[in-house]
Amino acid sequence: MKYVEVSLSVSRGVLTIEGEEQTEIIVQSTSLADLNDRLRRITYTSTVYRITTGDLATFRFEHHKAVFPIVIQQPSVPVLYDSGNDINSKVTIATKTFLRYPELQTLISSTRNYYKDMKIIIADDNLEPQKVNGSNIEQYFMPPAQGWFAGRNLAISQVTTKYFLWVDDDYQFTDETKIERLLEVMESTPELDVVGGSVEGHGQFIFSLVYKEGDDEGGCLSRQHGVNFHSVPGFSSCYFTSGVVNFFLGRTDSVRSVGFDPWLKRVAHSEFFMDGLGRLLVASCSDVNIGHQPRRANAKYSSFRAQTKNDEKDKLALHFFKNHLKCVAF
Repeated sequence: MKYVEVSLSVSRGVLTIEGEEQTEIIVQSTSLADLNDRLRRITYTSTVYRITTGDLATFRFEHHKAVFPIVIQQPSVPVLYDSGNDINSKVTIATKTFLRYPELQTLISSTRNYYKDMKIIIADDNLEPQKVNGSNIEQYFMPPAQGWFAGRNLAISQVTTKYFLWVDDDYQFTDETKIERLLEVMESTPELDVVGGSVEGHGQFIFSLVYKEGDDEGGCLSRQHGVNFHSVPGFSSCYFTSGVVNFFLGRTDSVRSVGFDPWLKRVAHSEFFMDGLGRLLVASCSDVNIGHQPRRANAKYSSFRAQTKNDEKDKLALHFFKNHLKCVAF
């Protein structure tokens, strides 16, 4: 009676069958059914501790050989949020303000016309800070002129709800500012991390990012304005894209995992989506809109906002180094 023999071997763990642990197990039998039954009872245990790694298992039978991967993954505990009974327990409004207290007050007043109980978090790096009064407002003071992305990090670090709505301090809520609509899209598509809307006078400001891996000199990254991919299933006015305007609903945990580079102080926006490329799933909806306040003359603000040639040079140098790029096309 002919024996059938197979072997199974691994390199970063041990195989166990009938209580014996080995890096290679040879199984013999005259019955294919018995052989398959014994193979089904083999278990694998990693002997190398990593949060995420893998091993290769080699299977041999006569002159045949097959190699298949084993994924080793440390399980993570879930992070749950109390969704409560209304939108106020699901969404926090977050903003950053600098030298625009009148605009900030207009934003808050307009918000309270539609969402009177929703928490508002303000990151404030004004040169001469002023206390902003009102119910359910948290104002966090920073050292002066720390910058746009540093303020975003601070504001979002204090969010305790599952989602946050990011708005600029010179926006204005209108009848078309339906947070519920963005929330519906987000919760109907659990893979989504960011859902943007449109801003009066600026539109959706959507763009796609294309990254091509390169050689030792780095890869290439390009941004294409106005480009989306296809509609979000079930929502004909919403499309997947790579980046959206400064009016978006974000999944708190996902956005925190990418963060905002505090080196970028003055002019920065696309850079967040560049850092999140391949990590954040982004969409934009054309049927949710927020107003933009009329621009007021503010020479001091403009002097900080204006990006000099050195600022642009430093920002590009940061991209080329941090993202290991040899070319960037905006």
